[in-house]
Amino acid sequence: MPLISVGAAELFVEEQGEGEVLLLVAGLGGSGTFWRKQAAYFSQRYRVITYDHRGVGRSPETSLHSSVGEMADDALALMDALGIDAAHLVGHSTGGAIGQHLALRAPDRIRSLVLSSSWAGPTPLFVELFQLRRKILLDAGAESYLFSGTLLVTPAWAIEDSYPGREKIVAERLKVFPGVEAELGRLNAVMTHDLREEIHGIRVPTGVISAKDDVLTPPGMARELAERIPGARRVLLPEGGHFCTVTVAEQYNSELSRLLRAINS
Repeated sequence: MPLISVGAAELFVEEQGEGEVLLLVAGLGGSGTFWRKQAAYFSQRYRVITYDHRGVGRSPETSLHSSVGEMADDALALMDALGIDAAHLVGHSTGGAIGQHLALRAPDRIRSLVLSSSWAGPTPLFVELFQLRRKILLDAGAESYLFSGTLLVTPAWAIEDSYPGREKIVAERLKVFPGVEAELGRLNAVMTHDLREEIHGIRVPTGVISAKDDVLTPPGMARELAERIPGARRVLLPEGGHFCTVTVAEQYNSELSRLLRAINS
């Protein structure tokens, strides 16, 4: 699919399958390739749409975002541009924060919402961890930032037996890295996202899924989401880390499929 215009920016979009729309929204990294293990699986039932956030990956450089609300503007503009009246939305991490904004702002556009390894608002641990990541980016550079980030999101057991080496990990992540300035804006968006006092107003069918060993968004953050959103269902995977979509993809896909059926029944 060609680049899709969303006002002042263009987003690289991919889709596969037919049926009701399932919009998969990536997190801080912002690349649609994050969902490669989900897109093929769910395209058997849905019209699956993924996209690269503005200025990320295959989306052209453009004006930058510094808030999750602005990122949500792009997601909604993309739905408009594609003629999508309503979609099931699964948002991972920052993508889940985007989903919260959309469910509050445009509930008629969201058939159901799944918040994957996401959070309602920052905790002291969360803020200090992301401040550390910001410091690594500024003081040690992008390569150290990306390598350390990979170690944070991936459990040791998932990386040790097939460890490709630092150079290969960094090279792959640099392919979609938006640059230091853009990443700093995205980190700011992450650290300032806080809808704790608003998400009780979410009325679309909602599910929450995460892993018990997630370092970036620990289980308490997922529990808070489920408790604050009326009627939300929660699934806690026993392992998988923050990137459980990749490390335990088969189990994640199975549980996500069950969760989507449950909240839409």
